[in-house]
Amino acid sequence: MNLVHPSMDSLLPSFLGIGVQKGGTTSLAGLLRQHPLIHLPPRKELQYFTYHYNRPLSWYTSQWHGADSFRLRGEITPYYIFHPYAHRRILDTLPHVKLIILLRDPVERTLSQYFHAKRLGHEDLELEDALSCEEERLAESTLRLATPGYRDIQHQENSYLSRSRYETQLPQWISSFPVSNLLMLRSEFLFSQPSDAWSMILDFLGVTNLVFPSCGLSRANAGSHEAALVQSLTRERIRSQLRRTYDYLDEIGLGWPHL
Repeated sequence: MNLVHPSMDSLLPSFLGIGVQKGGTTSLAGLLRQHPLIHLPPRKELQYFTYHYNRPLSWYTSQWHGADSFRLRGEITPYYIFHPYAHRRILDTLPHVKLIILLRDPVERTLSQYFHAKRLGHEDLELEDALSCEEERLAESTLRLATPGYRDIQHQENSYLSRSRYETQLPQWISSFPVSNLLMLRSEFLFSQPSDAWSMILDFLGVTNLVFPSCGLSRANAGSHEAALVQSLTRERIRSQLRRTYDYLDEIGLGWPHL
């Protein structure tokens, strides 16, 4: 546990974007960088509460070096929501932090991560084989990740279905942080109604609600639309595996229609 000295409070972030991977967090970061009262570090995904937690807190605060005192500090690392120990670490270090969570349709998110891993060279298996091997690949990851500073590539890159199971991730955040400190948005809403999403996010962060940037919202890391070629039968099979996720999302008011 990295203890926070009172003098460091003003150097720590006021908000985090904690997920999800392939849910539009890079686009969100690009959008927030355009607000004059928000300061994000030059590098997205600091990973402090995941595989840099063996570093001192001063390393983390140094990522905002040169930030004006009147600007809101934040960072976006989508792995935080999924890492088994990031939640506790964030709660201990930043108990009053505001959290932005973008949730993408679980099937689409699963497919997007798979093809992203393929492009980066983290996946050699075909889609259905990769999904079948996932449980075995991640079997010991929780134990290994308990060591601060440890990085488990398979847990981070080959967790296609697991990272789409929001019902296993969201409850701990919802129960630990005040509801006023949580903003959960569907990724599809961010991209279909970016101006409305922009206003909601700025209101949530408590900064001046400026006109939506004229350059719009970029679709970063969109890939080559490989997921569009996946057969409907395969999609239905993945959706069946994620049935509990869809039921949970319906319960919390963030459900998707069964297309």
